[in-house]
Order: sequence, then structure tokens, then C-alpha cells
Amino acid sequence: MTALPLPRPVLADRLPARGAARTILLVLAGTLVVTLVSQVAIPLPFTPVPLTLGTFGALLVGAALGPARAAGSLGLYALLAAAGAPVLAGWSASGVATASFGYVIGYLLAGVALGAAARRGADRGIGSTALSAIAATALVYLAGVPWLMASTGMDLATGLAQGVAPFLVGDAIKAALAAALLPAAWRIVGSPERD
Repeated sequence: MTALPLPRPVLADRLPARGAARTILLVLAGTLVVTLVSQVAIPLPFTPVPLTLGTFGALLVGAALGPARAAGSLGLYALLAAAGAPVLAGWSASGVATASFGYVIGYLLAGVALGAAARRGADRGIGSTALSAIAATALVYLAGVPWLMASTGMDLATGLAQGVAPFLVGDAIKAALAAALLPAAWRIVGSPERD
């Protein structure tokens, strides 16, 4: 029987403070980051889903905080959005009534997935980070497209054409940016090989 590998630290573990107060602050900071980057939005005339940096924020929060704290941050973001707090693109408070709310649920899935990958060390190298970010981004579509289809009455082909195709290039760029930023952050905070 082989033992499971021990979890590796994530970037937030490098912070000197410990305890519940630090965890709460990290969760709130992650929610704030996703809220702020989601305001960088470009409405697209051919789809009800705007192009935002929300996915990028979810990926960074997931990798930096790890799966549990990312679940807290992105779960809080989703709850705030669902409750009608103005956290969505354009400071929108439309919550679950928006056709793009499923993507918010996808942010939670993606952040937790990339956080879990980071706990296995997948955020240390450019290639592994890029692959993990692409896989995590697929989870955003997995939640977003069905919600889009259900809220608008679109069929699958239209849902994919309006909910995936317009975002593929942008999400590839976001994955590439994450692949550049996360390993660089590890070089700044110290070698993960010491862990």
C-alpha cells in the first residue's frame, strides 16, 4: 500500500500570521479580489454573458489560498451575488436572475479545483499551472452553460455558441497569465522544494 503524498503549501501559507483571524481575512480578501476583477467587463452584443476577469480572479484565489479557503472566498462571492449584493460585472445586483449566474457557481468549482491542484504542487511550473488552469476553467463552462441554457431557453448548440466559443481565446490568455504569475510568485516567496 502506497501512502498519499502530503499536501504542499499554497502561497497564502507563506504568510507569517496563523489562526482563525488570518483565515477569515484571507477568505474576505479572496472575495474582494474576485469582486473587483469581475468589474473589468466587456459586454458582448451577441450573448447575455459579459467577458470579465472573474475566471482569472477565481483561478488566482484558488491557487493562492488552497481549496478550503478558496471554497470560502468563492462561496461567499456566490452567496453575495445570489442575495443581490452588487458584486457582479458592472456592480450588478441581479443575482440569480442573470443568465450568467451559473458562471459564478463555476468560479467556485474552478477555484477549489485549482486550489487542490496547487496543494499537489501544480502551481510551481509553467506547464503544470497552465494545464491545471485550463482544466479548472472547463468547470466554469460546465456550470455556466447549463444555467445560461435554462435561463434563456437556448438549445445546446446555441448555449455553446454563446456561452463557450466567445470566451475560449480570453480564457486561454487567462490560463497563460496564471501560468506566468503563479510560478513567478513562488520564486519571490521562496522555493517550494524546501517544503
